Parts: sequence; structure tokens; C-alpha cells
Amino acid sequence: MAVLKPVDGTTYYLWKYIPNLVASIIFIVLYFLAGCSIGFRMYKTKTWFCSAFVIGCFLEVIGYCGRASAVNQTDQLAPYIIQATFILIPPAFFAASIYMILARIIRMVDGDHLSVIKPRIVTKIFVTGDLLSFMVQGNASGLTVHANLRTIATVLVIFGLAIQLISFVFFAVCAVIFHRRFRRNPTSRSYHVDPKWVQTLYMLYAVSVLIVIRSVFRIIEYAFGNDGYPLSHEWTLYAFDSIPMILVAIIFFLYYPSNVAPKLLDHDDDAMRLESQATCDSIRDLGQSVGERA
Repeated sequence: MAVLKPVDGTTYYLWKYIPNLVASIIFIVLYFLAGCSIGFRMYKTKTWFCSAFVIGCFLEVIGYCGRASAVNQTDQLAPYIIQATFILIPPAFFAASIYMILARIIRMVDGDHLSVIKPRIVTKIFVTGDLLSFMVQGNASGLTVHANLRTIATVLVIFGLAIQLISFVFFAVCAVIFHRRFRRNPTSRSYHVDPKWVQTLYMLYAVSVLIVIRSVFRIIEYAFGNDGYPLSHEWTLYAFDSIPMILVAIIFFLYYPSNVAPKLLDHDDDAMRLESQATCDSIRDLGQSVGERA
């Protein structure tokens, strides 16, 4: 039977409750299926700009595997750090693909003049903010288990989440302004492209709202601290993070942006390479960090 235990040789408890094994397994399966399904559609349609989204799904799988393994290891650092880190950072990967989709939609309908930010720099601006958010969260989240670093690590995580939230709100505003301007002054090219791009835009709105809700929750969670209500009650994680993020994956799959031309923006490929390189480097660093702290 699982027992809540302090870290070896201390009186400090990493967990305020024993993680629910069944819930962890359910989300392992859900995110694995989501990652495979979206990955298959990406491969079939060659929409490689969605690869960051697929990576995000599999990072969620790793995170919930960490929670599942922690059920009988509540005194061990490694499972705690794995779940804390790999459940925290995936939305940054979801965001990377979402940002690229908007830029492609704008260019596809020849709507450069209707956008607040020119499409050629939309991806660069938002992905840069996304990368900053990802790196700050990823490197700071594991440090929250150390008493002498907990305060600064928590501040850094909140800072990273705030960057993500501000970036996403700004992105949503840009998308809405473009959409409103387009509806008043539709471009001639828009009559000759797949009309489902509007559906894709509404999909971006839906997933953006869910990610914003999740980001607000995470900021509140860390602001309340280790003894606060959110970190002391497991249901809050599932209600405001796990469920919203799996809904993001489901909506993304159901309204997959296969209608957005995968080869439309060459400079998006540069942004994707930047994201991929940073992803690989950060995951390697996180893996080494987990190994050292375990």
C-alpha cells in the first residue's frame, strides 16, 4: 500500500498527497494516443510545422509516467522532478505550432496588410517568447525541490508562465484583429483557397483560450506556494491543466490544419529549426539535471 513519506534523511515531504495511479495511467494513454494520432496526420499531410505539438504530447506522457511511478516513491526526487517538469512545459510546444499556423493563414489569404504584425516576423516574435518561457520554466521547475533555491525557482517559474500568458494573449489579440479586418475587407486570394482556413482560425481561438486558462491556473498555483491549496489538492491539476490540455490536443486533431500549405513560408522552416534545436538542447539538459538531482 502506498504511503506518503518524507525525502530520505529529512522531514520534508515532496508531496502533500499520494498521486492517483488510475488518473495518471488514463492521461498517459490519452496523450500517447493524441501524440500518435496527430503525428500520423502530420506525416500524411507533410505539415511538419506541427511537429512541436506532437513533441508536446509525448512530453506529457513522460510527465504522467513520472506521476505514476511516484505513487510508491513519494520520498524520491527523480519521479517528482520528472512529473513537475514534463507536465509544466508541453504547452510551450503546443504554442509553437499554433503561432506558425496563424502566420501561414495570413500569408495564404494574402492578408499581410491586415495583420498587426507582418507574417514574416509573427513566428519569430512569438516563438522567441515561447522559447524563453520554455527555457525558464524547464530549468527552474526542478529546482523548486531544494529548500535554499525554492523561492527563486518559484519566482522564475512564475516569470516563465507570465511570459507564456502575455505572449498568448497578445497572439490572440493579433489573430482577432486580423480576422475582424479581413471580414470587413476580404482579399481576392481568399476566394481561391480552401475556405476551411476560417475553421482553422476558430480552432486557434479555442485552444488559445484553454491554454490561457491553464497558464493562469499555473501562475496562481505557484504563487500560493508549496503549502497552498492548489499544490495540496490533486484535483486542481486535473481540472485546470490535464483536462484543458488534452482538450487542446483533441480539438487540434479534430480540426487539424492540413489545409494550411506546408511549404508556404520558407522562413517558418528556419523558426522550426530554431525551436527544434532548442527543444533537443533543453530536453538533454533537463535529463541531465534530473539524473544529478536523483
